[in-house]
Amino acid sequence: MRGLANFAMSGRFRALLLAIASAGSLLFAWIAAAVVALVTLRKGHREGFWLLLWASLPGMVLTRVTGDSSALALVVGTALLAFVLRATIDLALTALASTGVALLTGALLLGFGEPMLEELSRVFAEFFASLEENARSSGAEPLGLQAPSKIQLAGMMGVANGVLSFLCLALARYWQAALYNPGGFGEEFRALRFPPALVWALGMGAVAIAAMGLQWRSWGATLLLPLTIAGFALLHARAAYRGQGSFWLGGIYAAWLVFDAAKLALVGLVLADALLNFRRRWAPTGAVEADTERNPESDVEQGNEPHDSAQRLEEDQSEHRDGFRREETEEDGDSPADRSNKD
Repeated sequence: MRGLANFAMSGRFRALLLAIASAGSLLFAWIAAAVVALVTLRKGHREGFWLLLWASLPGMVLTRVTGDSSALALVVGTALLAFVLRATIDLALTALASTGVALLTGALLLGFGEPMLEELSRVFAEFFASLEENARSSGAEPLGLQAPSKIQLAGMMGVANGVLSFLCLALARYWQAALYNPGGFGEEFRALRFPPALVWALGMGAVAIAAMGLQWRSWGATLLLPLTIAGFALLHARAAYRGQGSFWLGGIYAAWLVFDAAKLALVGLVLADALLNFRRRWAPTGAVEADTERNPESDVEQGNEPHDSAQRLEEDQSEHRDGFRREETEEDGDSPADRSNKD
């Protein structure tokens, strides 16, 4: 994985080649999305937007040929989150923006993807009908399955794109930290936390939207995306404080994927954390007091770096000489030493 990041950051046109080659595939579009996000975080909005335009072309062709816009939506959604993170240097705000990506994706599907939604609804209806027929033939009770509506499908696909877009952004941020600041992303992610008022507002908003009817429950889930991300950040923080290995976290992720109760429990954990602040309870008392009594000005005077994830991210995004290398032609006649000086 790190080899892909090294390849993308070793030259502008290498990043372009990698993005275009993977953006035209439904299976590998996540690579293009992560590369666009990495370039945006490292080199800025201009370079990221330039790469996004080129990476969007294979996605548009794929959408035209197959009618499936998933690859294009993933690349664009991840790029939007990368733009937010680059501008704000705030991972929590970027997680909140994933709700906007999910809502925008669902709205665009309702407006421009009606043929695809109708086809998916028909496939679900035929599948559920076959299950009902098998149940009747075997003498079992009717299953009572109902095919999802177009509105429900649009919300589900919006949520999926919001989740995948944030995962691709997290991969890009991990690549950036691995190349230029090892361990930086882990600290930032474990510190991700929302204000209590925002947490409860998102939770109550999701409940209100879900109460509008079955077809709107998937749209209510878009408001739970930031809370889910914050929940996993909280679990990673607990694992770090307790010294627990990846096996414990792997079990949590597996349970979250399989059981709906685990998804709700994770959201409930975030709601409880908004009131109790578990990180403060888990940390040693002396460390908490020292952290709260620390004077940032004294840190600067003593030459110590303040422990601030936003500052670490900003330092990672500063311009360095090891950025994209300008492509040189053989006709220039420059020696390798001259080229290295230009770089």
